[in-house]
Amino acid sequence: MASASVLLSADHFLCSICMDVFTDPITTPCGHNYCKACITRYWDTTDVCKCPLCQETFKDRPKVSVNTLFSEMVHQFRSNKWKEEYEAKTVDEIQKIIQDRRVKIQERCQAELIDLIEEKQKTTEKQAEGFMVDLQQEITQLEKRSSELKQISLTEDHLHLLQNFTYIKTPPPTKDWTKVNVHQSSYVGTVRTAVAQLEKTLSEQMKKMVGDAELRRIQQYEVNVTLDPDTAHPYLILSQDGKQVSCGAIKKDLPNNTERCLCVLGKQSVSSGRFYYEVQVGGKTKWDLGVARESINRKGPISLSPNNGYWTIVLRNVNEYQAAAGPAVLLPVREELQKVGVFVDYEEGLVSFYDVESRVHLYSFTGCSFTERLYPYFSPGLNAGGVNSAALIISAVAT
Repeated sequence: MASASVLLSADHFLCSICMDVFTDPITTPCGHNYCKACITRYWDTTDVCKCPLCQETFKDRPKVSVNTLFSEMVHQFRSNKWKEEYEAKTVDEIQKIIQDRRVKIQERCQAELIDLIEEKQKTTEKQAEGFMVDLQQEITQLEKRSSELKQISLTEDHLHLLQNFTYIKTPPPTKDWTKVNVHQSSYVGTVRTAVAQLEKTLSEQMKKMVGDAELRRIQQYEVNVTLDPDTAHPYLILSQDGKQVSCGAIKKDLPNNTERCLCVLGKQSVSSGRFYYEVQVGGKTKWDLGVARESINRKGPISLSPNNGYWTIVLRNVNEYQAAAGPAVLLPVREELQKVGVFVDYEEGLVSFYDVESRVHLYSFTGCSFTERLYPYFSPGLNAGGVNSAALIISAVAT
């Protein structure tokens, strides 16, 4: 339930004398509230003892003492106000950091692109210089042959002319320069590819940076989750500290558990506010993870979906990550997930999942309408002959 202070507006916590948040609030016989120091000074300066708001006059000066209940409400209001101001300041600082990082990344990308263009320009110029040398050599050879032909054509020695006929009619070897083209546009394709790659890198870096800031913000709502053995399927093996669950090969004989689905719930629950926990999922071929409402049916076959009271993501077929949204939504996960973060904002109707190692958002169920308690939900999947024997491990947030 929301606290009483949340149901009151800020005006209810301001003294009408000093117009600031109450300090040691007292309540007059007529029911109005003032700071103890404020009303004391007011009565010290007047001949008639009365209420500043309703003007009710008191025959004798009331003996006032701090209203303990209202004082606690004022204290809660101060705490909430400070928290809101702190969170707003933190968000502003994070946005400034992100903007600074964006500028630095853009500058670096521009510098890399300029370096690439300059390097390509140097290569092109060097290639052109080589072509010029070859052309000059061919021009020199052609000019020499032309001079020789001119001399031979002027001779009257026909025998000499015949002896050099083969040499004269054969031109010197030259390259087919019609297929050679040297200009700057020759590296436009390379530049375009480089720009596309830089844009992709920039997008990934920005996505990771924003995800990191978002994850750091919600990790402050971490709850020390432990597994509830009374909700565990007979095949499941729970560690002594209640932090690990795996599927064994032998079914345990537990009371009233013969038909339970292959899952276990956490002992802790959420019915208001925010809730966060992290789970190691690496080394497995199948698992389910998320939250479930208190009234779910955990016996017999189940279908994971919000309509049935489950908000989960799952691993299927070794490397297919899905959000069990009914129908399933395939998640674009490139590499095997190692640790997953689960976040619930009860009032916002939000359940979100994060790749803790890569610091990126995976999926969110939004616009949910929660009406009962939500419990952490774990299913390590069948043992599969030892292939999927690794445990799901609830881990503390790394600081």
